Amino acid sequence: MKVKKDLLIEMYRTMVRIRAFEDKVKDLFLRKEIRGTTHVSQGQEAVATGGCFALNPDDYMLTTHRGHGHCIAKGVTSKALLAEILGRATGCCHGRAGSLHAFDVSRGVLGAAAVVGAGIPMATGVALGIQYLEEKKIVLNFFGEGASNEGTFHEAVNLASVWKLPIVYLIEHNRIADTTPFAETINIENVSDRAAGYGIEGRVVDGNDVEAVYEAVTEAARKARSGGGPTLVECKTYRWEGHHIGDPCLWRKPGELEEWKKKCPIDRLKKKLLARKMATERELEKIHQKALAEMDEAERFGLESPQPDPKTALDYVWVSY
Repeated sequence: MKVKKDLLIEMYRTMVRIRAFEDKVKDLFLRKEIRGTTHVSQGQEAVATGGCFALNPDDYMLTTHRGHGHCIAKGVTSKALLAEILGRATGCCHGRAGSLHAFDVSRGVLGAAAVVGAGIPMATGVALGIQYLEEKKIVLNFFGEGASNEGTFHEAVNLASVWKLPIVYLIEHNRIADTTPFAETINIENVSDRAAGYGIEGRVVDGNDVEAVYEAVTEAARKARSGGGPTLVECKTYRWEGHHIGDPCLWRKPGELEEWKKKCPIDRLKKKLLARKMATERELEKIHQKALAEMDEAERFGLESPQPDPKTALDYVWVSY
C-alpha cells in the first residue's frame, strides 16, 4: 500500500504532537500539578497513529491505562485531554475521568480501562451493538501483550470469532507488562499466534513503522467492516518510560533503552519523508515547534480552568436518552 504524501505528513504531525503531549504530562506530573499516577507512551507513537488513522471518523476506539496517544490520534484535542488529566471542569469528561478513564463520544473514543484487559470485553460488546444495529462501523481495541494473558481476552476473542464481530484487536507489544518481562509470562514469540486458536487471522507488524501499522489495521478494518470478523494485529514496539512516571525501571537491561531509541518511530518517518523528498528539514522542524507551542497553550488552558463545582458531583451519573 502506497501512503500519500499529505497523509504521511499528517501522521508525522500527529506522532510529534503525541510525543510533545506526553512530555508535557510528565513535566506537569513531576511539578505535582497532576494528582494520582499517570502512564505515558513515548516511543509508541506509531502504533497509536497508524492504528487510528486507519479508522473512519465515526468508528469507535477503546484504549488502556496508557491511552493519551490513542485519544489524540483519534481526534481528542490536547486542551480537552490535558484539562481532563488535570481534573478540570473543561476536560473532555468535565474532570471526572482523569488519565485512566478518558472518554469522548464525539470523537468515537469510548473510554480507557484502568484494569488490564478490562477494555477487551467492553470493546467486543460495542462491536456486538454495531452488528445488532446493522451499522457500517468497526471498533479498534488497543491493549498490551500482558492483557492477552487475562481471561477476558480469551472469552471476548472467542465470541467475536464465533459471531464475526466488526472489531480489530490491536496488541501494543512493548515487551514489558508493568515490570514483568514478556518472556517470563508468555512462551511464544508472537502473541498473535494465539489467533489460530480462535479461527481468526493474526499478523505481526513493526510497531515503530507507522506505515506498516496503518497498512495492517486498514486491511483488518476493511475485513471487519465487510463481515469478515475480527483480526488480531500485533505491533511490536517499546515504551521509553517506566510503567508509570517514577518507575526506576530495574527490569531494564543495560543499553536496552538506548538501542530502542535508535528505532524512534518519529525519526524513522522523518528519514522517509526526507528521502522521498516529501518534506524539508525546515518544514518538519516547524511541525515540532508548533507541537510544543500547542502543548504550552494546552497547559495554560488546563491550569487556568476551574475545578469541577462540588454541587455537580452527581451530574452525568445517569445516561440521558
